Amino acid sequence: MSAIKSELLSLGLEDHDRLNKELGGGIPPGSIVLVEGDYGAGKSAMSQRFSYGLCEEGHTVTYLSTELTVGSFIDQMHSLSYDMVEHMLDESILFLHADIGDSNTFSGGDEDQDRKELLKRLMEADVMWESDFIIIDTFDAILRNDPKFEALVRQNEERQAALEIISYFRDIISRGKSVMLTVDPTTLNEDAISPFRAIADVFIELEMIEVGNDVRRQISVLRFAGMGEQVGDTIGYSVRSGTGIVIESRSVA
Repeated sequence: MSAIKSELLSLGLEDHDRLNKELGGGIPPGSIVLVEGDYGAGKSAMSQRFSYGLCEEGHTVTYLSTELTVGSFIDQMHSLSYDMVEHMLDESILFLHADIGDSNTFSGGDEDQDRKELLKRLMEADVMWESDFIIIDTFDAILRNDPKFEALVRQNEERQAALEIISYFRDIISRGKSVMLTVDPTTLNEDAISPFRAIADVFIELEMIEVGNDVRRQISVLRFAGMGEQVGDTIGYSVRSGTGIVIESRSVA
């Protein structure tokens, strides 16, 4: 387990893109990072950029995906010129696939047996939380497919359920680790997502803006506690095959 660091966790790749500079030089250790965006807004691409840059800077990362298998993760990273094979071999990154399945269950086997509490299983997976930086992409899929969370939602107690999860995250970040959650806000009730927005040290919204016949992507930095250098309020970016994340423009409100 890595020692607690006091300096910012650099996102690296200074010669490749300007993302680390635009975000003030890195993420403060012991942070909860919330990245919101609708379907297709680039949450996974941003998660992959974070994970690769952190590994390149010598940090350890856990990446839990509800969509990608290890093979498709490697292929996706390679297509963005983020070659993770070496980092996987030297165990800088631990990749985990949460196989939720199309029927809201873990695939295969008896439904009642397989549909255990996903969040409880994650919290009990100690190895997952040993890295410097833990990414859950997408977190809303975990919430929506967790039977205990679902039951509380039906009882209109999703806020209480969220606070219980946040209590666990507080314990994790108290050890100097950072947790990044990607969320599609259209899939969750406001009462379920608002506690995570309130607790986030870094709150980023990814948007797709139609300009004429073009669709432009932008990062809106809604909160950034403990920032180093100036953080841009709005950062234009694109995702390019063979290149990865590209910072297009910056505007500061």
